[in-house]
Amino acid sequence: MALERILITVKTYPTLSAKYGELVCTAGLREDGSWIRIYPVPFRSLEEYQKFKKYRIIEAQVIRNPKDPRPESHKVNFESLALTETKLSTADGWRERRNWILARGKVYHDLTELIVLAKVRQMYFDNFREKDLHLFLGTTREWHGRGKNPFVVIGAFYPPIQNQPELF
Repeated sequence: MALERILITVKTYPTLSAKYGELVCTAGLREDGSWIRIYPVPFRSLEEYQKFKKYRIIEAQVIRNPKDPRPESHKVNFESLALTETKLSTADGWRERRNWILARGKVYHDLTELIVLAKVRQMYFDNFREKDLHLFLGTTREWHGRGKNPFVVIGAFYPPIQNQPELF
């Protein structure tokens, strides 16, 4: 397992987990510009020298998460987690952060590809926008009353379409 350098760009609000206690979903960019999702991260359980902020570059051994079908989803070996000296500044309109990301990301010079992608996305979003999505929220005895928000999404369903009878 190779050591990877990752610019942390996303940290979610902590959620409760029976297995890990409290978890944070984290995402960032590798040096080649590809996205990586790191989950689970028991952030509060990390040693002080391992706790990272957004826009900090970390080094860690990561492995593909076999329980998650998303290709960008990985687990981290926390024994290998180390902060680098590099923390990208917000000075001068975020110049350092912007330069780091743009040097590694894909820059489009022709809008044709983006327009095609937008049409495909629109087709899927229109499909979901026309439906009501209902979520089942739940909690467990273990976490009820212990966290600020002990509820989690435990399922989703599309209700059957019902025609409303005429009112007049």
